Amino acid sequence: MTPHAPHGTSPVIPQADPAKGAAVKAADRAHVFHSWSAQELIDPLAVAGAEGSYFWDYDGNRYLDFTSGLVYTNIGYQHPKVVAAVQEQAGRMTTFAPAFAVDVRSEAARLIAQRTPGDLDKIFFTNGGAEAVENAVRMARLHTGRPKIMSAYRSYHGATAAAINLTGDPRRWASDTGTAGVVHFWAPFLYRSPFYAETEAEECARALQHLEDTIAFENPNSIAAIVLETVPGTAGIMTPPPGYLAGVREICDRYGIVFVLDEVMAGFGRTGAWFAADQYDVVPDLLTFAKGVNSGYVPLGGVAISSAIAETFAKKPYPGGLTYSGHPLACAAAVATIEVMEEERIVEHAARIGEDVLGPGLRELAERHPSVGEVRGLGVFWALDLVRNRETREPLVPYNATGEANAPMAAFAAACKKSGLWPFVNMNRTHAVPACNVTESEAKEGLAILDEALSVADEHVEG
Repeated sequence: MTPHAPHGTSPVIPQADPAKGAAVKAADRAHVFHSWSAQELIDPLAVAGAEGSYFWDYDGNRYLDFTSGLVYTNIGYQHPKVVAAVQEQAGRMTTFAPAFAVDVRSEAARLIAQRTPGDLDKIFFTNGGAEAVENAVRMARLHTGRPKIMSAYRSYHGATAAAINLTGDPRRWASDTGTAGVVHFWAPFLYRSPFYAETEAEECARALQHLEDTIAFENPNSIAAIVLETVPGTAGIMTPPPGYLAGVREICDRYGIVFVLDEVMAGFGRTGAWFAADQYDVVPDLLTFAKGVNSGYVPLGGVAISSAIAETFAKKPYPGGLTYSGHPLACAAAVATIEVMEEERIVEHAARIGEDVLGPGLRELAERHPSVGEVRGLGVFWALDLVRNRETREPLVPYNATGEANAPMAAFAAACKKSGLWPFVNMNRTHAVPACNVTESEAKEGLAILDEALSVADEHVEG
């Protein structure tokens, strides 16, 4: 049995077993088809174990995980209370169909609704974030009787049929049907402003005017919903300027458009609040969640639904469902995770780590490294925008770069891993997104490794 240190401290790594690692890797390469990958060009690391903020391989190498898996292990790996809750639930009732009232399902829904903003008191459970977005879109279309959905270019909403069309980044391109009823627009991003703005106030005003103009040209009566990540995640952690989300809320109200906030990545403590919407004092009509709701221990997502939209389906059936909606094991993990987050004050801790450690530490790195163009974020949700030239803001690598064109970012990532940090790298950015309960010493360890690795990126700076 793998020995573990107490949760939140450095784990005890078992003795290296390279032969077993080689066998795990061989089976993977023979049978596992990996997402987003050219199958013969990848070399997945064989992972032997994980605990808290760390994981390790079969060669005995330990990594501080600055990715939180895929930004979902908000309470770290293998939290004993959540593991015990899943084990207890498995012994009592492993699974049950979604049409029945099940205690742990009801409790998970209650605890989530208790924390969502406004009157989002009904919870529709899914298996993950993409399915949550799919169902939010369906609800909005049925509620309004309108076909079109609007979403931002710099966004990611999932890889299922509607969600991938809503997605703004290049992962959409191969599956974009052009007939999905999706209209993209530019959301605010002052550092790379599409509106030639010079201040946050200008960026906010111009972005809202652009959105309203787009609605006018698309016909307001054809638009069912606007779907936004409260704080865009994979696309670059661009915190919205003050007033933007409130402005979108007002536009939606004026035209009878459903406002959907995607909190799959930003929710459950990631920004230093239960939901990022709380940071901006805005209440959507629908809110999607997944990932941090149970730290990814068992797949779970969902849609939090306002009373007005819930009323649409009070007397007529909602035409959607999933076999594993509200799966008892997943809900048990959610109940335990939320309880742990309350008991250990993890949301408050994430806010403090962001304000006192990660934010100041990343800004100090920017002062020393010319490859850092901008630092942005909050809580444990940060991005470094890496550039070739600070003055022109030319990205360190071209948009959607691959192969040799992406070499500077690949070299930076390799330097991080060599020093024991597993980085989140996307296009010309590296994100600092550790567990919400990352300790101060762990966060500083990660910052020190980033400091060293950024010297590799600095080598590609021009001007």
